[in-house]
Amino acid sequence: MELKITPLNQMHRDLGAKMVPFGGWDMPVQYTGIIQEHLATRSHAGLFDVSHMGEIFITGSEEDILSLLEKTTCNVIASMHDGQVQYNAVLNENGGLVDDITVYKFSDTKYMICSNASNYPAVAKHLQKYASGTCKVEDKSADYHQLALQGPNANAILETYLGRELNSLLYYHFMEFKIDGETIILSRTGYTGEDGFEIYTSIPLGLKLWKDLLEVGKSFGLVPVGLGARDTLRLEAKYPLYGHELNDEWSPVESGIGFIVKEKNIPYFAYDRIQKEKKNNPAKKVVGIILKEPGVLRENFPIFSLDGKEIGKTTSGTHSPSRKESLGMAMLEFPFTKNQTEILVEIRGAKKQAIVETAPFVKGSVRNNTSK
Repeated sequence: MELKITPLNQMHRDLGAKMVPFGGWDMPVQYTGIIQEHLATRSHAGLFDVSHMGEIFITGSEEDILSLLEKTTCNVIASMHDGQVQYNAVLNENGGLVDDITVYKFSDTKYMICSNASNYPAVAKHLQKYASGTCKVEDKSADYHQLALQGPNANAILETYLGRELNSLLYYHFMEFKIDGETIILSRTGYTGEDGFEIYTSIPLGLKLWKDLLEVGKSFGLVPVGLGARDTLRLEAKYPLYGHELNDEWSPVESGIGFIVKEKNIPYFAYDRIQKEKKNNPAKKVVGIILKEPGVLRENFPIFSLDGKEIGKTTSGTHSPSRKESLGMAMLEFPFTKNQTEILVEIRGAKKQAIVETAPFVKGSVRNNTSK
């Protein structure tokens, strides 16, 4: 199958990026090197092409929108206020994940969902299936371009470029304003553990912003960043990735994102099962792990208890450029998910010592000044 390309594809190649297939897209995995790009984002700032992500708009009456979104997601939509972004998950009929998403509330009658690149067609189709009354679900992904600017210098870079103050834009919130006569969407969330923004524009303006921000950001240490460092950054922040920690079988609680599972007046799919897991603990759960011996964690490594019982497997793994040790995430039987539990990971036939770590591996510059 022919790979899709983002509007920035040629610019990535002009910058010398190494391109790889990702979720059906031709994407840059690195420009100068994964470690260099990772550390630059942690210490200064990184610019990411995320224009392959999906933008799905939901409009209609307040009652009909809430009827749809409360039934199909596990976090509470009704409590959101205008300008808020919420981390959430779209559930299938069995309580597995169609995708993890961010929900943007413009008003009682207009919302936007940002969905992962490989999943947004399925998310749009799933929501359209259950929409009723005045509720309308439109996949407008082809109309939008999205950049992510991340790192401790992200705020200063964007303020310099826009000529306006951005400290008032709170974490997990967004605002609209005009650039070159176009209304853009600017949110403050991120996938790295660092402070940062998502910039939603038309494609022509997105191409211009990519070039302009890289130029303005030079003096702040800004570099373009590929998928390689995006993965190591998200792992250090312990953010899940669909197809690894998240899938269409595991519930949000099992997947380690149970903090977004709430009690609701309108029950979502598999409500009783998921609520039971939240209150009484699931049989298995995704947690972070740190390797305590030489080696590198990768996905699908078997994991054992100290007495030799197989208790799970890794879902992601990497060598952490920030901590200079190997860390990852794993689906484990629940009794072994307590912080600092000692486990064994089999790597090339050898069982190596590791421990469970329930806190984020790296505390970045993210502005935790409001709840998700």
